Amino acid sequence: MAGRRKKEAPAKPANPNNAYIEGAGLMVEERITETLRKNFMPYAMSAIVSRALPEIDGFKPSHRKLLYTMYKMGLLSGARTKSANVVGQTMRLNPHGDAAIYETMVRMARGNESLLHPYVDSKGNFGKVYSRDMAYAAPRYTEVKLEPIAAELFADIDKETVDFVPNYDNTMQEPTLFPTTFPAVLVNANVGIAVSMASNVCPFNLAEVCETTIAFIKDPSHDLLSTLKGPDFPTGGFLMYDEEEMRRIYDTGRGSVKVRSKWNYDKDANCIEITQIPYSTTIEAIMEKIIELVKLKKITEISYLRDETDINGLKLTLDLKRGTDPEKLMQKLYRMTPLQDAVSCNFNILIAGMPRVMGVREILDEWVAFRTECIRRRVYFDLHKKMDKLHLLEGLEQILLDIDKAIKIIRETEEESEVVSNLMIGFGIDKIQAEYVAEIKLRHLNREYIMNRTKEIEQLRMDIAEMEDILKDVKKIRKIMIAELKAVGEKYGQPRRTLFYDLTDEPESTAEEDIPDYPVHLFLSAEGYFKKITPQSLRMSSEQKLKEGDVLTQQMNASNRTELLFFTDQAQVYKTRASAFDDTKASVLGDFVPVKLGFDDGERVRYMVATEDYSGFLLFCFENGKVAKVPLSAYQTKTNRKKLANAYSAKNPIVEILYIRDDCGILLRSTNNRALMFNSAMLLPKSTRDSIGVQVMTLRAKAKLESAAEVPESRVAELQKYAAKNIPASGGMAKDMELSGQMTL
Repeated sequence: MAGRRKKEAPAKPANPNNAYIEGAGLMVEERITETLRKNFMPYAMSAIVSRALPEIDGFKPSHRKLLYTMYKMGLLSGARTKSANVVGQTMRLNPHGDAAIYETMVRMARGNESLLHPYVDSKGNFGKVYSRDMAYAAPRYTEVKLEPIAAELFADIDKETVDFVPNYDNTMQEPTLFPTTFPAVLVNANVGIAVSMASNVCPFNLAEVCETTIAFIKDPSHDLLSTLKGPDFPTGGFLMYDEEEMRRIYDTGRGSVKVRSKWNYDKDANCIEITQIPYSTTIEAIMEKIIELVKLKKITEISYLRDETDINGLKLTLDLKRGTDPEKLMQKLYRMTPLQDAVSCNFNILIAGMPRVMGVREILDEWVAFRTECIRRRVYFDLHKKMDKLHLLEGLEQILLDIDKAIKIIRETEEESEVVSNLMIGFGIDKIQAEYVAEIKLRHLNREYIMNRTKEIEQLRMDIAEMEDILKDVKKIRKIMIAELKAVGEKYGQPRRTLFYDLTDEPESTAEEDIPDYPVHLFLSAEGYFKKITPQSLRMSSEQKLKEGDVLTQQMNASNRTELLFFTDQAQVYKTRASAFDDTKASVLGDFVPVKLGFDDGERVRYMVATEDYSGFLLFCFENGKVAKVPLSAYQTKTNRKKLANAYSAKNPIVEILYIRDDCGILLRSTNNRALMFNSAMLLPKSTRDSIGVQVMTLRAKAKLESAAEVPESRVAELQKYAAKNIPASGGMAKDMELSGQMTL
């Protein structure tokens, strides 16, 4: 695609003093892709590399410019200064305007509570991260200085540990990174939106991060979850702990965690007090959602809602109507409001100017490499300082041999410019040493002063040898790093704010009272198609539509609240409710259960159980003649898990699964035409779901159990000849049985 506009070249000006540019005003043809490449790509790269994404030290350029300005202003110690002063000084490094700079400061301030470990000590109103409408005061009213932990960001920054670059107008230098002594990139939350990409690094507990980093340095294969248990948010709450999801986040850098609010019930006032909310929401968003649900009459238990947030912190109070169960109400609010919210993780970090999405292990690996280089550069800087000092003191040591000679040389030198060269000749020292000696005050030309100075020589030589060893051995650098991490963890570590809530303790997320209750008819076909039909719809059309060759294998009466268990041919069971399926008609195929419930590849439905109270038993009949009797209650869980593995034993092929409410007669048939009837009371229930069962039918060589069915009470006397008094038993020949009628029950 191209755009063109033809225009004649302007005539040359008559006035020869006016400048004339050849081709000015002409439009040339250019492809739009080329225009985008020249104009949009530089902007996109600038937003990615120089604005929106954090780097390995844990900061974006705007954060770094502000904190470095405060450091150079001497705000690491001393009294606070007006925020306006800091904003004004920062504009020497950051040209994006005072409003943007102050907003950056607000988020890093202790008063805003956005960070686990704020870098700015604040005084005044800085708003709150958990409030959308609580505005921060203007910079002329607030005061700031640096928090003590900020000293760990600037440790040895003046020892050439990081590179410096000119600012935007080339009038001063600023650091490209901070030589942080701990992985600040993981300690404080960082959110950024660039062009075509974004970053969302959730915060972790400082003490846990330091402990994990030390363990990682010692053993790169260290299990991170054993020490870094999960994110820790400034607003507290409870983290819904899912180990599988946490490992995915730690491995890939992407995922999400669920955080729910902390609350308590005041029995005397009959109200719920919410004191901590998820980091990703605000108190106003929660209140608006609750009010909306109350208006829609989806929540009827709340009589009044008020925000009681004050100087002591967040507090949202819900007055309850008489007889309300606070636990059930909170479960409903967790499902329907931001009182439980998901916090996404996207660890997109700039490494050497390139954005990379990394897991926690990769981030630690990059940070250790970065910090190793910082320590190496610091040691190299100190080494050269000590070597320079040693060089001077070695020259001073030469003077010690003959102070009088030095004085005589200086006294007899006619011109000042020749003093240094004469000292060099007289003592065999170089120019730098001679300059140092020549600058010594007359009062210091005594043996005591010179002896005291030269005593440092031996210590300097030892220090230099030690530093040279450190530079040669990365293990010694790692020891220094570990010692610094231990010191930071001990000095600034604090207890977790976000506690863990184990998902295994999570009750069923869909409360029964929220599900409409009405009678339904359930149908399951051999191919795995399921229908839920109301009695009215079934009366209108009872002819069932099925795929060619498919047949109905189960049909039963139930209610919309009935729980359904679908047992598969891979020894797994999938749990759901009848309400999860839409009401349908007999004239449609229905829902394909493997797709609806997300079965594994190739997995098929074997049997369906419908229950409301998990009473009764399941009988698993295997080819080898064994039968396992398992209480249905063994499949009841308090969690919201939808899939259970090891639903029955897979050691022998399954022939039939039978659900019985009470003990009854069971008829077994083998491939060698023998039949056996026994009462299920003869089997002891097994609490283990995948029990291999008890031998019931003794099978002869090459014979297998072929079928099993429940015997109606009216047929027990008729089939008494096949009844077993004890098990195992071989049964009797079934020649005179009309098995087609007996086994299809």
